[in-house]
Amino acid sequence: MSKLYLVPTPIGNLKDMTYRAVEVLKAVDLILCEDTRTSGKLLKHYEIQKPLQSYHQHNEHKITESLVKRIEAGENMAVITDAGTPGISDPGFFLVRACIENGIEVDCLPGATAFVPALVNSGFSSDKFIFEGFLPVKKGRQTRLKLLAEETRTIVFYESPHRLIKTLMNIREFFEEDRNASVSREITKLHEETVRGTLSELQAHYENHTLKGEIVLIVEGKAKK
Repeated sequence: MSKLYLVPTPIGNLKDMTYRAVEVLKAVDLILCEDTRTSGKLLKHYEIQKPLQSYHQHNEHKITESLVKRIEAGENMAVITDAGTPGISDPGFFLVRACIENGIEVDCLPGATAFVPALVNSGFSSDKFIFEGFLPVKKGRQTRLKLLAEETRTIVFYESPHRLIKTLMNIREFFEEDRNASVSREITKLHEETVRGTLSELQAHYENHTLKGEIVLIVEGKAKK
């Protein structure tokens, strides 16, 4: 019976691709990806010659139904993203839900995702944490931060380089000034780094340092009274 595979891809270092991930991508009939140019480079590196189709946040609502019908007709498909695990702040959720609703088997492979190494490397408690992903850019941002200010578990955020300083400023407005945090960037890449300190210390640091690469911001939970 045909199925849908969710296949994690490296977040930087191509050596983080698993043997099983390569085997699955070589076996499926179609690979869905965010950007065919980006994924094409990865597939060429591993000598994977399979049809590619764009599947991203701008078209997933429109084409999900047709993809489900193709799987029901016998095609095996894999979803990959530009980097990391599909469905984690990336496309994949809508297709997974549609497949489940239609009785199609879904198989998610384990593999690379940015927040796990950043969380472990932060030094904060990782036995209980919440994944927030990207904060709302405008509407609902303050409301969300007010709620998170009382969270006692470690909080995981994703952020882009050009918004990090603003996000640190916004978090400081609602959290304690001396709340500890860590910023990890370029994970698994040549210039990977993690900077730790209070929210105010991190803001001061990045106001004087140029930022590149995707960011994982880990904020310590509020101390329990």
